[in-house]
Amino acid sequence: MFAVIKTGGKQYRVAAEDTLQIELLDGETGDMVEFNEVLMVGEGADATFGAPFVEGALVTAEVVSQGRARKVIAFKKRRRQNSKRTRGHRQHLTTVRIAEILTGGAKPSKKAAPKKAEAAPAPKAEAPKPAAKEEKAAPAAAASLFTAPEGEADKLTKIKGIGPVAESQLNQQGITTYAQIAALSEADIATVDENMPFSADQIRDWQEQAKALIAK
Repeated sequence: MFAVIKTGGKQYRVAAEDTLQIELLDGETGDMVEFNEVLMVGEGADATFGAPFVEGALVTAEVVSQGRARKVIAFKKRRRQNSKRTRGHRQHLTTVRIAEILTGGAKPSKKAAPKKAEAAPAPKAEAPKPAAKEEKAAPAAAASLFTAPEGEADKLTKIKGIGPVAESQLNQQGITTYAQIAALSEADIATVDENMPFSADQIRDWQEQAKALIAK
């Protein structure tokens, strides 16, 4: 017997012991989750269709893992406007294993894990009021991925594929010179690919151009 469930705005055809990736769900590995929005259950002449959902039908599943999909690169260019934009996105996904397909209001053999109640915030202790002449300390800046070298920064927009926005993003993460880009290791490239909207292939292309600029 199989069922069609709806979750995360998508529909999935599932059967017992099926493993599938769906949009992110709350839960930890080993937790049981329930899908109440069942569009169809059964097969052949015994199939039951909902309007829109089948009354009393329930599908349970076990959370196998929480993860993210492969990075998707979106590149947009406006003709004759000197405008380019590259964005990266990695969708959060939950891998589940279908446990039971229930009908007629039957209860699952394993109950879904109860949602964790948010702990009440502890009362804040009143901090002593600062003196009138004391200045508030500036918030600490977020640590960058790399350490920028001393000296004047290079014009990274001379590298094809790096526009003003990308240059600013690289500078904020400590990448300011051609020499840095040319010397990035495979581990460094993986770090940039993971934390910034640039793919590993883009970075390797920039490396070749940076080496050529250094040689001039």
